[in-house]
Amino acid sequence: MKKMVCMILAVLMILAGLTACGQEKQEAVTEEGFKPSLDTSVKSQIKVAGNYDNFEALETEFDRFNEYYPNVELMFTKVDDYNNMIGTALNGNDAPDIYVNNSWMYGREQYKSSIDHAENLADPALGLDLDCIRSNIILNTEDGTLPMVPVFSNTYGMLVNKDLFEKEGLSVPTTYQELVEVCNAFREKGYKNPMMGFSNEETTSLFTLTMYPFFCATVADDAEAVKKLNALDASAGEYMRPTLEKMEQFIKDGCVDLDACAEIENNYDAVILRFFEGDVPMMVCSGDAVSGTRKRESRSEAFIANPFAYTFVPIPMSDEGAYFLDMPNLQFSVNKDSRNLDMANEFMRFLITSPELNEMAQNKGLMSPTKDLSFNDMYAAFGDVPESRVLSPEVFGLTDDAVIQLRQAVYGVGTGAMTIDDAVAAYGTFTQ
Repeated sequence: MKKMVCMILAVLMILAGLTACGQEKQEAVTEEGFKPSLDTSVKSQIKVAGNYDNFEALETEFDRFNEYYPNVELMFTKVDDYNNMIGTALNGNDAPDIYVNNSWMYGREQYKSSIDHAENLADPALGLDLDCIRSNIILNTEDGTLPMVPVFSNTYGMLVNKDLFEKEGLSVPTTYQELVEVCNAFREKGYKNPMMGFSNEETTSLFTLTMYPFFCATVADDAEAVKKLNALDASAGEYMRPTLEKMEQFIKDGCVDLDACAEIENNYDAVILRFFEGDVPMMVCSGDAVSGTRKRESRSEAFIANPFAYTFVPIPMSDEGAYFLDMPNLQFSVNKDSRNLDMANEFMRFLITSPELNEMAQNKGLMSPTKDLSFNDMYAAFGDVPESRVLSPEVFGLTDDAVIQLRQAVYGVGTGAMTIDDAVAAYGTFTQ
């Protein structure tokens, strides 16, 4: 009997040991992460060109890369008049190894050099984990090549003062009717401006920020409409009518006081500091503006005196719910003629992973291009939008030329400078 017990115990100990080994092996695989493929002692320099004044988030990523390659140096250079000068820089003797590119440059003759210099990042031999990025913000090209890859993404929405909603017992609106009701409820409680935004220009004004996602929803499934809009066909103005009618309704419903919004001087710094005054429940802005909030908390005397919790959510302009307009923000290309091509590709292989892209996005304060947005409380609400309500111009092909027409039209109708019929008739004639 004792022998039998001992044998059973021995078997159990062996099984436990095998299980432990299996767990250790599994953990080792899980935590394996990035593995260098080049000589880690090599000395090299990677030059990155962009249009940021500084790029601390990228420098932080390079510090992490230096843990693998301690003798590789990063040099970031801001190029003035970037869109027009990057082609010249790429053709020069001191060309960058990695550079910022834009989807809207693709197919335009004046930016041909910026595209032609780009390596095909879809080449499987490079080993980039493109599957970690939301496919709807990856540029679709005619030949299937990928000249650029998103490292940040962007969207339109509104900053929400969570403390005010909690204090007044109100819920963040998820439909247009709820938005109107919440604005009225805040007004009844003494809040003069429940919803605000920058209203002095027709580019990224509150009119575009609120209406562009709604407009995309009306044409995303209509290939013929998109074709006519992109061609600036005069008849395509009719496709804007539902959006312009919603714009007019939005103003008539009293959701915003345009006179009060006109006092906001710009769509970035001034928008953030006005929101930090603490009396505005909802502030319309883009993800770019959100990225500047953290640094400006210490610049706002009102926020320092009375800090509050805030987040960023989609603007519900539809009775069915809010749309998530998903767009690339910053995209990287690798110069295929780079003198440091192998190391540039190695850095991209390191960067294009969920952990690194999420880390860099969080440091910059921008939305990550990865599939899981739940890691960042600021943008988590966008990850909860159902797939059927996620819209991306990269997918259905609306070009910047068409967007300019929409921006001008909603601005004209929103400010009362144009009637809906006039704006519809003017499609194709608006200039930037």
